[in-house]
Amino acid sequence: MHNKMIMVDYSKWKNIEISDDEDETHPNIDTPSLFRWRHQARVERMEERKREMEEFEKKKSANLKQITELKEKVAQAEKSSAENLEALKKSLQDLEKKAETIKKEEEELKKKDKLTPWNVDTISKPGFQKTVINKKPSRPKDEKLTEEEREARMKKFIKENEKDLKHFGMLRKYEDSRAFLKAHPQLVCEDTANYLVIWCINLEMEEKHELMQHVAHQTMCMQYILELSKQLDYDARMCIDPFFYKIQIAEVEYKKSFDDEFNQFKERIRKRAGEKIEEATKEIEEKERQERQGPGGLDPIEVFETLPEELKKCFESQDIQLLQETISKMDEEDAKYHMKRCVDSGLWVPDGGKKKQEDAGDAAADPPKE
Repeated sequence: MHNKMIMVDYSKWKNIEISDDEDETHPNIDTPSLFRWRHQARVERMEERKREMEEFEKKKSANLKQITELKEKVAQAEKSSAENLEALKKSLQDLEKKAETIKKEEEELKKKDKLTPWNVDTISKPGFQKTVINKKPSRPKDEKLTEEEREARMKKFIKENEKDLKHFGMLRKYEDSRAFLKAHPQLVCEDTANYLVIWCINLEMEEKHELMQHVAHQTMCMQYILELSKQLDYDARMCIDPFFYKIQIAEVEYKKSFDDEFNQFKERIRKRAGEKIEEATKEIEEKERQERQGPGGLDPIEVFETLPEELKKCFESQDIQLLQETISKMDEEDAKYHMKRCVDSGLWVPDGGKKKQEDAGDAAADPPKE
């Protein structure tokens, strides 16, 4: 808004700080919705993968159909010694080359599926089962809690473990992370993943981008461990060694899959942080709009923006004589309409606030006392 009188201060959102003694989550983070947000992000990744496969199948089918049709045309052209035989053969060769490319792409997609982080066949190679003796330790079943109960549980968990959660979030080496989780197995749970996600959003809102990316990496490690637990139906604490064993081997395809997930996660964090800042800014603007409303419930800024240019100049210059002259030259109904809105918004205070005017015309004739 280009009004001189009232400006919204947006700078307060550039340096949002979190003290250790305040609530576990930032006041601008809706903790219950975090659970839905993380689930939605996972669903979106699955949908994107599904669309990718569908598009590939369409391309593959179209290519096969074109090759079949063209082979029939070539066969017919050879029988009739058609002049376009060579052109048809050339087109067929091009389609067959394209088919080879599609076949390679299919092999890459199959390899990608095989290397999906939580594929049971991939995870269950020698080295991943070496800690299993006799019956596998089953993963604790998810509790059927309401969002409010989950939030309360999470706050209690964070209160008891926040120091260790922050320590894990700041670790840099895989081996250090593995050792720390082995020493603090209670951290291997959904509440830790949720805490780290909230922390990432907070850091991005504070414009601490590099630190956000670091904590985001630790978040991905925790989410991978939890997903492995779900896929194998193991207690998540038993999946610490298998995950770090796999990621430290650093197979090219596996590492690429992890990095792709990591980059997508950072983009979702940036998007969510932007949404939270936008929501918070709108809340501030609405609060300030409510606070500056005039006696008639109108916003002085909004009213000012709707005034004719000649009336705007009067209020900007605060020239009462100019205002009276301007009003006298205006259409009577227009003058009443605009001046009543000025009164209702507080831009114009009749008789210095001591006396209410019956209509906008009286307001214009009886200016406020200085």
